[in-house]
Amino acid sequence: MKTEWLRHSQIVVYMTLTVTLTYGCSGSLQPVDSPVEVTPPPAQTGQWQELGAVREDAWFEILNVGSEAFDWRLRAIDSATDSIDFQTFIWELDAVGQQVREHLLAAAARGVFVRVLVDDSFILDADQALLDIDRHSNIELKVFNPYKRRSSDAAMREILNLGEFHRLDHRMHNKVLVVDNRIAIIGGRNIATHYFGYHETDNFRDMELVVGGPVAPELASGFDTYWNDRWSFPVEAIMEQRAGPGRAEPVVLTDDRGADWHTEQTTGQRLEDWKRLEMSAHPGRATLLLDHAPETTPSDVDEAPVQVGNALIGAIDAAKSEIWLVSAYLIPTPELEAAIERAEKRGVEVRMLTNSISSNNHLTAHSAYRKHINSLVKMGVDLYEVRDDAKDRDLYIESPVEDKSLCLHAKVMVFDNDTVFVGSANLDPRSLRINTEMGLLIESPSLNRELRRFLQPDFSPRNAWSLRLDERGRMTWVSDDEVLLHQPTSSFMRRIEDWFLTLLPIENEM
Repeated sequence: MKTEWLRHSQIVVYMTLTVTLTYGCSGSLQPVDSPVEVTPPPAQTGQWQELGAVREDAWFEILNVGSEAFDWRLRAIDSATDSIDFQTFIWELDAVGQQVREHLLAAAARGVFVRVLVDDSFILDADQALLDIDRHSNIELKVFNPYKRRSSDAAMREILNLGEFHRLDHRMHNKVLVVDNRIAIIGGRNIATHYFGYHETDNFRDMELVVGGPVAPELASGFDTYWNDRWSFPVEAIMEQRAGPGRAEPVVLTDDRGADWHTEQTTGQRLEDWKRLEMSAHPGRATLLLDHAPETTPSDVDEAPVQVGNALIGAIDAAKSEIWLVSAYLIPTPELEAAIERAEKRGVEVRMLTNSISSNNHLTAHSAYRKHINSLVKMGVDLYEVRDDAKDRDLYIESPVEDKSLCLHAKVMVFDNDTVFVGSANLDPRSLRINTEMGLLIESPSLNRELRRFLQPDFSPRNAWSLRLDERGRMTWVSDDEVLLHQPTSSFMRRIEDWFLTLLPIENEM
């Protein structure tokens, strides 16, 4: 996983070489009007009627492990009979992404109407692959806030569209999968091998929920909001169709031991699994937090997507005794830092977990976060950073793990003993006021207890550094077997890069 530093270095080089080309480009992308489409009503096929008889309330189950989340995602797609709504920030067509594609195509082949909405941030070599998917008569694919001028090189694409930087800076970070308007999966995972623990070297610790009951139609309605937004473009409207084959041959995934990552099931087997999940899932009352989709242009300051961020600050202000904040990228805005300080002053215990310099896959984000370490610790926050060599990383990474590193990607929060948040939003300026985000704020004491249990290993000194001031007022990083007076990385150059990046005025873009 390349650091943002490398990416920005490449951009600077290309800008130097192609400034004439850049200024020669003219014309901006204009929003598009498409026919309004909405998710069909909840499916009434036999399996869903049978599951509806099990329970009618809203239910929630944590997907704590990548392999489990991968399995339930494919099981959900394979269970579809009417419709699938799939919204994501990243969809890499690697081993995991190919399997998701194959199962979506199989659903379309049996008559399911599939809608896919993906952000354009990381679509580079995938233009033709997405066009091939969109060819299926039962699949519609849209791209949110796209780059008008296409390139398979990230730096060149930025240069070609430099005149539209302010529009393209605003991305759709939402992630949700809704099946038959009956069940849904929501959380932080993108679609790629390293989000599910299958990557050969670098893997994320992430988290999602599978949900059912009345909350599923709310999530479907949220998907419709973005699907029908004028900045969601049909893929064929922005990508050039090239001559070539249609869809590739199906792919079979195997792990290092040669076993299939996902076991195909009969309809009856899937139904029994759904019944077991429903019966064990947690009851609760959910509020959908959803940023407003842009109406005129994503760069319009009057339409800044601040709704999720404001709601999370409101939840912090409402907490009475304890808050756990888990965020892959932690760069407190003034409003967020003030809310955390207010919580500490009224006696609320605040624990925060984010990435260390070694585990963070975006060094620029870590450099901006580092400026807040002292203020957070001094105000009383119990601050922790994930170890890339966490001793229990086998909880989240498929074996063997000896040469594999861990990076936090989860975005979850625990409030008191009865409320949780799971969604796509980090606690940084980009999530709180630049990108669009979504998530569920759920009142459920039992879900709260289980989430605490799942998160406990992440805060353990075996797996995270605890940041503390020593008797001389120096910041220390404390683990189960070591105390450091410097950031925990063996790379001297990474510290130098981190120091340099702290000098740049880029925090509000992180």
